[in-house]
Amino acid sequence: MNTLMNNRLTAILMTLACLAACSESTEQAAMQDEARTMTTTATADTVAANPFFAESPLPLQFPPFDLIITDHYLPAFERGMAEHLEEVTAIVNQAEAPTFENTLVALEQSGQLLARVSRVFNAMSSAHTNDAIDAIEVEISPRLAAHYDQIQLDPGLFARVSDLYERRDNLGLDAEGVRLVEENYKDFVRAGALLDSEQKERLKAINQELSELSTQFSQNVLDEVNALAVVVDTPEELAGFSAAQIQAAADAAAARDMAGKYVIPLLNYTSQPALESLENRALRQRIQEISESRGHRGGDFDNREILSRTVKLRGERARLLGYDSHAAYILDNQTAQTVGAVNQRLADLAAPVMANVRREAEEMQAIIASEGGDFELASWDWPFYAQKVRMARYNFDESQLRPYFEINNVLQNGVFFAANQIYGITFEERFDLPVYQEDVRVFDVFDSDGTQLGIFLSDPYARPSKRGGAWMNAYVPQSRLLNRKAVVANHQNIPKPPPGEPTLMTLDEVETMFHEFGHALHGLFSDVTYPAFSGTRVPRDFVEFPSQVNEMWHTWPEVLANYAVHYQTGESIPVELLNRIEEANVFSEGFDTAEYLMPAIVDMALHQLAPEAVPSAEDMMAFEAQALANAGTLIDEIAPRYHLTYFSHIMGGYSAGYYSYIWSEVLDADTVEWFRENGGMLRENGQHFRDTLLSKGGSVEAMQLFENFRGRAPDVAPLLVRKGLQ
Repeated sequence: MNTLMNNRLTAILMTLACLAACSESTEQAAMQDEARTMTTTATADTVAANPFFAESPLPLQFPPFDLIITDHYLPAFERGMAEHLEEVTAIVNQAEAPTFENTLVALEQSGQLLARVSRVFNAMSSAHTNDAIDAIEVEISPRLAAHYDQIQLDPGLFARVSDLYERRDNLGLDAEGVRLVEENYKDFVRAGALLDSEQKERLKAINQELSELSTQFSQNVLDEVNALAVVVDTPEELAGFSAAQIQAAADAAAARDMAGKYVIPLLNYTSQPALESLENRALRQRIQEISESRGHRGGDFDNREILSRTVKLRGERARLLGYDSHAAYILDNQTAQTVGAVNQRLADLAAPVMANVRREAEEMQAIIASEGGDFELASWDWPFYAQKVRMARYNFDESQLRPYFEINNVLQNGVFFAANQIYGITFEERFDLPVYQEDVRVFDVFDSDGTQLGIFLSDPYARPSKRGGAWMNAYVPQSRLLNRKAVVANHQNIPKPPPGEPTLMTLDEVETMFHEFGHALHGLFSDVTYPAFSGTRVPRDFVEFPSQVNEMWHTWPEVLANYAVHYQTGESIPVELLNRIEEANVFSEGFDTAEYLMPAIVDMALHQLAPEAVPSAEDMMAFEAQALANAGTLIDEIAPRYHLTYFSHIMGGYSAGYYSYIWSEVLDADTVEWFRENGGMLRENGQHFRDTLLSKGGSVEAMQLFENFRGRAPDVAPLLVRKGLQ
């Protein structure tokens, strides 16, 4: 993906969804809040002092968060777009014939101010937003869409790119240079460069409207997930919660001026963490039903009409560009390549996965009966009774693990330790760089030879200003052309405990921390020339692969032994408990796979429709249910991880792409098998993975990278073994 297209997608698809609970404090936070609520019309002094107008003087161009206020964004966007257009116009109008350097290298170097402000703004709109940022997002999204259309639909610019494409084998370029030519040409064509003038005008209108709809959808998800936090009247209703969890609920209520009540914030998944431990079945049902109602219960935050309109416009755009559907358009640029290939992969998994689900459900129903229950297992019961099955079958209770997973131990003695053992890199926390929120931590990352590799930020806690889920972003992508090393960040939504209490993580949260750091390593290890190929700028159905591989280390014995120690006693986690973790994990494979298989199926079904066949707002949820039924995955006991109306992935970069997690898992399982076959956690193994794959970013075709690493094409067998689907 070239720089223009990458920036365009980043800008247009700015945010997904938000949520959770935690607050800034101190005088500095109050000053930041005051600054954020200022109007977005900049004064002359603000413009003159705008920190985006020059490269950051901080190490590795780390963003000067202490100098950035909301008023800086809009002027920086406006100047950035103007400068970018001037630079592109100069490329188009130059008298010299097209060369690789005066056209494509110049394009890679263009738009630096716009890229700087976009990266920070997009990060804040996801990690620490507010009303002022939301308002800017609404204003700037369609303007950015128009800006990138103006560039990518410029016939003069495309003529130069096309000329180079036709002569690419005779330009004397290295392999990365040839790929830059080919990917630029492909991206211009996919952006509509071959359309006639009337078609281009319609495409521009579609792109602008889509950017507006995406922004509104994301903001609705954030607003509603905060508005629908569950209020509980008495502590007795919270039986099953720990004392710390009850206190956190009381604190959340107090923060909402509801002293004496208890508030359970929602995450942007369907199934909520509280369901694992709450004994009150009626409360579990209320939480689940509120969670599932989001976006389709009427009112200001209803997303059904937005979704219907979006899918229709995507279908129309695909048809304009010569594709049968939006899914076909998207997959043409992915490793899967065809709709049929993805449909087949999902269909192959559906039947065996649902057979696993039914077996798991039968075990839970048996426990309900043994306890004298006279009800059928429901979706709000599944997490609660899954824990009981683990306890009965494996003598394993998830709560037994939390004292061994204190957050700093997990990060430094787990995540960082594993990276050191495999890749030889080291980390040193620093406190002199400014951060945008007080819980954010900053680390220098050093390579095995002692040279600085990059900077890593960790932002672990949930808060109302932060979208749900977990993700990685790059504030500074690596590039030899621009002489830049990577500055990357990981984000999670771990509930922050009351002051003075330790942060004790669940096993899922631990796994997620390792997963997201796999993305960070992909960015940190990047060693490419052109920004277009930096780090995670790879096909969407390949990007999750390195991060899924990094998950393996969270239960690797020597890694666990280093970080899984009791936060009070310092004792290592018992070996027998470790063994039970692995055994218990097998039990939940049906649920875990079905939960994300279901939205992947709906995503693909929706985006294969012709524009005229897209369901209306009123029919959207019925379409979802029918798609699941057609695939044999509609089941009362499990809800999809996301219903369509808060499925933020498909309003962002994962439309017709949520299958990517499943697709990448084939590569992941095969890679884990390679590590096991070759001795596991060895430096030479890590170096081979880094040299052949992680360092290459998008500079080599994705499946070729895998084959360079593995020595052959991927094999699905290891995944089938992992999931018990042989």
